[in-house]
Amino acid sequence: MVSLSLIARHCVGNSKPYLSQFFNPNSIPWQYRSIRTLLLQSASECLKLHRLSDADSGIVEVSLDRPTTKNAIGKDMLRELQHRFEAINRDSSANILMICSSVPKVFCAGADLKERKTMSPSEVQAFVNSLRSTFSYLEALCIPTIAVIEGAALGGGLEMALSCDLRICGEDAVLGLPETGLAIIPGAGGTQRLPRLVGRSVAKELIFTGRKVGGRDAVLMGLVNHCVPAGEAHLKALEIAREINQKGPLALRMAKRAIDEGLQADMTSALELEEDCYEELLNTKDRLEGLLAFAEKRKPKYTGE
Repeated sequence: MVSLSLIARHCVGNSKPYLSQFFNPNSIPWQYRSIRTLLLQSASECLKLHRLSDADSGIVEVSLDRPTTKNAIGKDMLRELQHRFEAINRDSSANILMICSSVPKVFCAGADLKERKTMSPSEVQAFVNSLRSTFSYLEALCIPTIAVIEGAALGGGLEMALSCDLRICGEDAVLGLPETGLAIIPGAGGTQRLPRLVGRSVAKELIFTGRKVGGRDAVLMGLVNHCVPAGEAHLKALEIAREINQKGPLALRMAKRAIDEGLQADMTSALELEEDCYEELLNTKDRLEGLLAFAEKRKPKYTGE
């Protein structure tokens, strides 16, 4: 039988080596190797990690929590994000990741520019490379990911959201890549992920001008999946997460792999990949449970096996 742990290792094994010199799994302190301990108690100063329970078991929330900097990403927060993503990817009980903010009216203001001023050019390059690698690792997680955006998601903050599978925002959200106004370009995936979502021409306009867009415009251009009244983005994201959480965990992982890897291939190769992903699920207990539950007209109880 195929298990979640095997699927997880398969996904990681087929991913690119996203970990930079700042993100080496072998260098993670021993206390981070206990996934369950990490999920149940977080001593983080920059992040809060909450694992939902009971009917919502399988939903994990990572909340950004640097109110004095509007959740700007500095070296410490970046290291913590790296540790959390690596830990969650190894935890077979995690089915969905939601990235939220504990700071009112802001998702993430981007990189910590005050800290940036103290860096040499080589240090800036190393930091940006590590940030890019971290977001690529987030994008490659085997489980579905949802960015919950209330308020500002700018620069690296928007690039982190672009690395998630889904984006939910409030009407008061402000999204943009203002880097050209600082005589640089988006360096953590923005120049590549934005045009893949909204199209080349729209992406060029947003990046060339550095223009910020509100939540309603964002949903119209396909930048976010849903725009809801201000303050209700988390509720909407949780509603979607709960709907996803009812589905087969192995199927979710295979569906994500088929979509993400298939889009990088020609149609013939992509269809072969879909066939491979489907075959991975044929001999699972969950597939049999789904058929049995349908016949018995009840909700299935999936175990990830």
